[in-house]
Amino acid sequence: MLARVRTAALWGLDAFAVDCEVDVGPGLPGFVMVGLPDTSAREARERVWPALRNAGLSPPDRRVTVNLAPADRRKEGAAADLALALGLLVATGQAPPEKLERTAALAEVALDGRLRGTRGTLPLAEAAWRAGARTLLCAAESAREAALVEGLQVLAAQTIGEACDWLRGEPLDIAQPAAPDDSRATADDLADVRGQTIARRALELAAAGGHHLLLVGPPGAGKSMLARRLPGILPPLTSAEALTVTRLHSVAGLRRPGSGLMRERPFRAPHHSLSRAGLIGGGAPPRPGELSLAHHGVLFLDELAEYPRTLLDALREPLETGTVDLARASGHVRFPARPLIAAAMNPCGCGWLGHSKRGCRCTNSDLARHATRVSGPVLDRLDLQVEVPSLTSAELLAATPGEPSARVRERVLEARERQRTRGALNAMLGNAALREHAALDADGERLVADAMDRGGMSARAVHRALRVARTIADLAGATRLTAAMLAEALQYRAYEKRRTGVTAAD
Repeated sequence: MLARVRTAALWGLDAFAVDCEVDVGPGLPGFVMVGLPDTSAREARERVWPALRNAGLSPPDRRVTVNLAPADRRKEGAAADLALALGLLVATGQAPPEKLERTAALAEVALDGRLRGTRGTLPLAEAAWRAGARTLLCAAESAREAALVEGLQVLAAQTIGEACDWLRGEPLDIAQPAAPDDSRATADDLADVRGQTIARRALELAAAGGHHLLLVGPPGAGKSMLARRLPGILPPLTSAEALTVTRLHSVAGLRRPGSGLMRERPFRAPHHSLSRAGLIGGGAPPRPGELSLAHHGVLFLDELAEYPRTLLDALREPLETGTVDLARASGHVRFPARPLIAAAMNPCGCGWLGHSKRGCRCTNSDLARHATRVSGPVLDRLDLQVEVPSLTSAELLAATPGEPSARVRERVLEARERQRTRGALNAMLGNAALREHAALDADGERLVADAMDRGGMSARAVHRALRVARTIADLAGATRLTAAMLAEALQYRAYEKRRTGVTAAD
């Protein structure tokens, strides 16, 4: 007898619908699974047969053929275990097939018959709904996450036995959507930062306009402390952003089963020893890297100069396009990747260049070598490059607590509301919109000409400085740019000029 049960499989960030076709026919006992299953999917027989037996049901003792359609796409993971189990029960006459008409099944099966949640439950449930399923039968621990899909009725089952009883007419609990996650109470506060007025201003500009930020200073100056307070002044995720971010973290296996939508922006701080696949994404099957896991949030790259240069150069295209495109022989995968980059690094190899009390021990060759650890094209894409000096004891003791994050966040929200009417954050304004909203007067044009002709600034760097100037204007509530606003924006690229001078002087 033939049975057909809907399920779904992951591929990158997206999922696709799968038909689990189960045929129990005459012949010697055996099991064949086709349709490009990976190792974990192919091992379903070793899980499902003992699970059926331990649940008091009868696994078939005839030849079983399972086809996971479409046959030309690879399926990975154990999400189809429950579909296989239900298909076997229907094909052997132990359960009626009527309720499976518009029902999908998603769960891993344990040997004792319990059902376990699977990685990527949210995109899997969305794929089942798009394919026409209006009821989803899944593990109770992940049911509340699947219930986030509007229009999909999610039934929570603890065991295979409960799923079989539902096919026979017994009721099952209908899962309710999980409550959104909210962790803002634990965010670090900017009031803890003493002094560092320029760095605080740059942090506010980065949050308001979505501009990438580089903090350069000696050890202990407060670079990491500042960067870790950036999420506290960002607005919460919108509904669309929350769905995308939650889907990314679910696919990566970073969410607890049954968790709700992520409402706070992610903060990722990977170690500089991570691999290219860990930063950009990849693997088999492909999974999102740190760049995508920080999508709509903050990616903090501490000790930037310690990252391999080839790894940093791999950021260049995603920072321009906002996506990571992975082309593999098995298919093409695209992950969204538009985080706010906050990077920190020492000014030299020993770390004490420019320190008022401790002298730098680096030679000219050491300084030039350190300056080239971060390539020009990567540095060119960092809109705000701020030097964070080490405070003296008198400055530190005399400094009063700064503004709290809540007050800075209010200004950020007001500035972002002004940008919302333009359709994009200032950091992502297109050239046409930039010409319209960041028009220069005669004084501004002279500043730009001087920056390019005498300062050697690239056209991309000038455009990025104009976007920063537009953010300065938005924070001030101004409709037009002034020369002073542009001058402030250009000063945030002063480190780039000094770094080039160090490299050229050697």
